[in-house]
Amino acid sequence: MDMRVVTAMILLGFIVLIGISLWAYRRRRTDRLRSRFGREYERTVRDRAGRAGAEAELEARVERVETLHVRELDPKDRARLAEAWKSVQTQFADDPQGAAAAADHLVGEAMQARGYPVGTPEQCVADISVHHAHVVDDYRRAREITSRADRGQASTEDLREAMICYRALFAELTGTHNGGREVRDDRAA
Repeated sequence: MDMRVVTAMILLGFIVLIGISLWAYRRRRTDRLRSRFGREYERTVRDRAGRAGAEAELEARVERVETLHVRELDPKDRARLAEAWKSVQTQFADDPQGAAAAADHLVGEAMQARGYPVGTPEQCVADISVHHAHVVDDYRRAREITSRADRGQASTEDLREAMICYRALFAELTGTHNGGREVRDDRAA
């Protein structure tokens, strides 16, 4: 066989091998991000009009949150926040709109206590999605209802839904899923 043919076949083999490796890497990356972010992955793909841009954004979120030094709550903060949440829930009967606003504020406090910076709602959603993707839709929904309430466009039932949504995120952030008792969150560093 001519040496040029052998060289061409070897080169073609390397190109095919590189192509397969690149495909496998992308597939693993997609599977890893889809598993980590769940519905947030699909939402980001839809919002970014494509998988490549969405995956780059999701990986950037992970890198950003890794620099934040997110941590567990200390027991005193957990107890203080849990008591404050009980007060907010009690407030709902007399002042649903005020209770929803207080719940939003309390979620922000819990975020700060965990090491998340409280910035724009969009940045908060992006940061939270890294460790708490399964409740990020709840946070979006609660923020949307609270915003409508500020304009006088939310019913008491809407505000009740907002409280339920805030509670889901609050429980995740504070590790108080079981009626205010501590639940360990192994995702925090």
